[in-house]
Amino acid sequence: MAGDERTPNLWGDKRYQSLNYFLRRKFGQKVFKVSLDAGFSCPNRDGTLSNTGCLFCSARGSGDFAGRRGSSLEEQFAEVKAFMHKKWPRAEYIAYFQAFTNTYASPAALRGIYGQALNLEGVVGLAIATRPDCLAEEVLDVLQEVMQKRYLWVELGLQSIHPKSAGRFNLGYSFDDFLDALSRLKDRDIECCAHLILGLPGESRDDMMASALKVAGLPLDGIKLHLLHVMKDTPLGCLYQQRPFDILSRDEYVEMVVDILEILPADMVIHRLTGDSPRHTLLEPQWSINKWEVLNLIDRRLAEKNTWQGKYWIKPPELSI
Repeated sequence: MAGDERTPNLWGDKRYQSLNYFLRRKFGQKVFKVSLDAGFSCPNRDGTLSNTGCLFCSARGSGDFAGRRGSSLEEQFAEVKAFMHKKWPRAEYIAYFQAFTNTYASPAALRGIYGQALNLEGVVGLAIATRPDCLAEEVLDVLQEVMQKRYLWVELGLQSIHPKSAGRFNLGYSFDDFLDALSRLKDRDIECCAHLILGLPGESRDDMMASALKVAGLPLDGIKLHLLHVMKDTPLGCLYQQRPFDILSRDEYVEMVVDILEILPADMVIHRLTGDSPRHTLLEPQWSINKWEVLNLIDRRLAEKNTWQGKYWIKPPELSI
């Protein structure tokens, strides 16, 4: 029998396993991510691979809502915690290293930075966003040390499985690099979350669904679906202002997210279904500014179709990478 024939609504009030639901079940209470900027760079920015970065990446290395760069981790954490504490006084926290490439340093430097975060009051785990090509064995040793102390997941920026997109958007790594990094992380039992971007110029709907289908068959623990944001002062933003390209409509995006959720395994954690950009930097799509409206439309469409995460997932014959 193809697909998952379980009834929906097995994840609280959602028809998919949200990160909020997963963390509540794991820790027995509300857990927030606190986005931090630890001052890392990126090989795609410092001249090692290029000086421009990925074409869509913001000046803050996709950490536009992380703490203030240059402030200590303690100061960044305290600022966010003070705000969250008003609503959730007993919450716990995941320290999320979000900006730039958060394994791009020596093992000794990484131990020091991660250790500072683990010592912050209320931190129950770390989330570390990085590139697939920045995970040397010595770095994996450090990550494994962290995992032995506290909860850990690593986020890998895949974005697309298609070589044409990797080249067009100057990613500096390939799908094979991603598979290699995932294999070595899973060899050490480190939880992994993949990022996919929907709406990359030049990709058809079939291209995007092919990326999602490939991800659905990999031994991943979580996924982040990002809507492409075209931002000012990025290479992609400059290209758009010179020669505008097609942008996904809100309805197209909602429908694609629903279709993707249906083919993902039910035990995969959905870390994100859309994304944020500061209003003053966002060129397109303007409809994405109202994030909660988009999320509500996804919920409504899932209910209208009487569908849910994993409904049409088919277990691959083998999960080899």
